[in-house]
Amino acid sequence: MPGIVAWGVVTGMAMVKSGLTLWQALGMTFIVFGGSAQLAALPLIAMHSPPALIFLTALMVNLRFLIFSAAVAPHFAHLTWPRRVWYGYFNADVTMAFFPQRFPDAASAPAGKLGYFCGVSYSNWVAWQLGSVTGILLAGAIPDQWGIGFAGTLALLAITIPLIINLPALVGVVVASVVGVLGASFPYRLGLLLAIVLGMTAAMMVDSVLDQDSDDRRREDAA
Repeated sequence: MPGIVAWGVVTGMAMVKSGLTLWQALGMTFIVFGGSAQLAALPLIAMHSPPALIFLTALMVNLRFLIFSAAVAPHFAHLTWPRRVWYGYFNADVTMAFFPQRFPDAASAPAGKLGYFCGVSYSNWVAWQLGSVTGILLAGAIPDQWGIGFAGTLALLAITIPLIINLPALVGVVVASVVGVLGASFPYRLGLLLAIVLGMTAAMMVDSVLDQDSDDRRREDAA
């Protein structure tokens, strides 16, 4: 949570320093609630780019949440559509790091799933908004030299490293990392989306090969 707060502070400062008014910055942090999309859109806003281009850029950067939502959706299929939309707003990177670990099987009973999801998601939202609003209000008082944005990177690393528990996860992380670095200069942050898709694809392929090998060994043993 401290890392999320620090990342929010950096984003809040960036919004004010890009020329947004106080109320515009507050509106953006509460409505958009996506740090990478906000940071990607700010330069375009500062250059007075067409609204359609700004929206498209934010949409492209946030497409990873489509993948996140697809992964979580089977767990909450029993809920009404308005409730799923509500919880979808709070779905974030931190949630997807913890929730699948706690509930890997979507076919299991729903008991406890919603409470766990809300506990992680709401805490993440409060931490982000606390940092973002602080950054907005104190944009002129916090020096850039403090480098507090690095704390957000460390927080994500602390979440990601424990998730590498097998070979498919390791391959997925390596592929996503390499593609993310190589695609850093892609327009609209498409390199981020490409890294996610290719990383997941690589992990699924390795997992499929390992499952096939395991099945072959079982058949050989049975024979």
